[in-house]
Amino acid sequence: MKILVDMNLSPLWVAFLLEHGYLAVHWSSIGAATAPDSEILEYAVDNGFVVLTHDLDFGALLAARKAPGPSVIQVRAQDVLPAAIGESVIRAVNALRAQLEQGAIITLDILNRRVRLLPIG
Repeated sequence: MKILVDMNLSPLWVAFLLEHGYLAVHWSSIGAATAPDSEILEYAVDNGFVVLTHDLDFGALLAARKAPGPSVIQVRAQDVLPAAIGESVIRAVNALRAQLEQGAIITLDILNRRVRLLPIG
């Protein structure tokens, strides 16, 4: 699985995800820091990435487009560094791999995870 880390998350996520066997890239190494979320979504679709973000806008964009992908993992926590929530993210990605491969939005917080299959609507 390939994971595209959004600008609103630390580049530290790339090394963390690589250590856990996932191909990962931070958006800052691909595109402009000011790129709209729609551009990030298009890149993810075109290149087979799952988006990891702290931004709720991706879900709204996917719903408005009724798009079947890309899959998005939204982390909802105060501390979004891998040292704080990385293990929870890895557990969720491992457990929900089939849904991510099918097309889903996964919302994670410290205690819960919610899965919504795509397309929405």
